Amino acid sequence: MLTVNDLMTLIPNTVTPDTPLRTIVGVMKSQGCRQLPVLDNGRLVGIITDRDVRLVMNSPIVLHGRWQDEELLDKVTAESCMTPNPVMVTPDTPAAKAAEMLALYKFGALPVVEAGTLVGIITVTDFLEYLAEELAGEESS
Repeated sequence: MLTVNDLMTLIPNTVTPDTPLRTIVGVMKSQGCRQLPVLDNGRLVGIITDRDVRLVMNSPIVLHGRWQDEELLDKVTAESCMTPNPVMVTPDTPAAKAAEMLALYKFGALPVVEAGTLVGIITVTDFLEYLAEELAGEESS
């Protein structure tokens, strides 16, 4: 049986609750990721996504000028816009169950936790890469 452990990204990039958006955007760009687990003293407390960042920067509720973007990038932290207490899976979770959860909740990723410690992240991209490999293998047979 295929498990999350077989597909997950090990030791993902993370941020802390007090990490400013500017740093979060920089990590997402440089590492090519769209979700970052938020750790507080090693404990998973949330997840922040590129969508969360876009909502802060382009909020239809709070009108602001483009010149204020710089202030938002420096003053808004992960804690203020992350999803707290995210849905998680373990390395032993069946991959099919994790895929079902991603589809059901329309998430891009699920943190992978074992014995209270973040050990990875499973993303829609991980599943697409697996599927592409499987389909390529079938075509070459």
